[in-house]
Amino acid sequence: MSDNESASGKAPWITYRPELKVLDCTVRDGGLINDHQFTDEFVRAVYDTCLAAGIDSMEIGYKNSERLFPRDQFGAWRHCREEDMRRVVGDHDAERTGLKLVAMADAGKSDWQTTIIPAADSVLGMIRVAFYAHQVSEAVDMIQHASEQGYETMANLMAVSNITESEIDTVLEAIAPTPASTMVIVDSFGHLYREQIDGLYRKYSEAMAGTGKEIGMHAHNNMQLAFANTLEAIILGANRVDATMAGLGRGAGNCPMELLLGFLRNPKFKLRPIVRLLQEQLPEIRKTVEWGPLLPYNITGQLNLHPRAAIGWRSGETPDDFVAFYDRIVNEK
Repeated sequence: MSDNESASGKAPWITYRPELKVLDCTVRDGGLINDHQFTDEFVRAVYDTCLAAGIDSMEIGYKNSERLFPRDQFGAWRHCREEDMRRVVGDHDAERTGLKLVAMADAGKSDWQTTIIPAADSVLGMIRVAFYAHQVSEAVDMIQHASEQGYETMANLMAVSNITESEIDTVLEAIAPTPASTMVIVDSFGHLYREQIDGLYRKYSEAMAGTGKEIGMHAHNNMQLAFANTLEAIILGANRVDATMAGLGRGAGNCPMELLLGFLRNPKFKLRPIVRLLQEQLPEIRKTVEWGPLLPYNITGQLNLHPRAAIGWRSGETPDDFVAFYDRIVNEK
C-alpha cells in the first residue's frame, strides 16, 4: 500500500480524521477523587502537557456552587474562579495556543446565572453542561445562557445506561434545537458494551441530524472497556472524545489519554509529553488517591450501579474483602 493510500484513510485501521477532536478532563474528572485539591503545579503540568501534545481542549474543572461545595472543603477547580484559573494559565488565548479551556457546570449544582460570565472576560472557551434526564429543562436554559455569553457548549446526559429509551428520546428532542455543538454519550457507570454504544450512537446521531451537532463520547472504565468503547464511538463517527492522563478519574477512572493518542493517526498529536507527565506527576498523585478498574468497580459496572458504593467500601475498614462487598451489593440490588 502506498503512503498516499494510507494517508487517505482507505485502509480500515487508519483512524486519522482532521475533524476529530480530543478533550482532556484529567483535572475536572480526576478531581472527584480528592475534592479537587490539586496543586497549581499539577494543573499547570497538565495544561503544559495538553499544549505540547496538541490536544484540542482541556477541562480545567467545574463551575459549581460555592454554597454547595464550600471553598474550605473543596479545591479551586470545583469552582474555576477566573483569578484561580489565571493564576495557573495566565492570559490564556485559545487562538494563539490552539487549546480551548473548558469548565463543566452541573445542573442543580451550579449558580450558572451569575458565575458564567461573558466569554470575552474569561480564559474559558467552552461550558459543558452535565445533567440527568430529569434535569433537561434546566440544562436547556444553561446551554442557552452559556451560548449567549459567547461560549461553545456541549450537552452531557449522565448515567445514560440507567434510564429508559423514552427518557433518552425526550432529552434528545429537547437538546436538538439548542446551540450546543455536541451531544455526548456518557457512560457514567462504566456499564455499556459495544452493542449498546452502537445503539446509542445511532439514536443520538439520528436525533441530531440536520442540527450540525457532533456526537461525543465520555467513557468510564469499570469493566475495562473505556478505551474500547471510545474507539467504537470513533469508528462509528464520533468526532468529540474525552480522555484523562493515566485514566485518572473517580472510581475505575476513564479512557486513558496515552492509549487514545496512540490509536489516533493525527500527526498533530504528540505522545511523548504525556509519557513525561505520567512519569513526573502521576506517582505523587497515586500516593494519596486510588483509581482504576479494581474488582469492586467491576462489580458495580456489571450491575449498572453508581460507583459510590465501591468507593465507600474501598475507604472502609475491609477494603479488600471483595466477597463481602459482592454479597452486600447483590443483596441490596
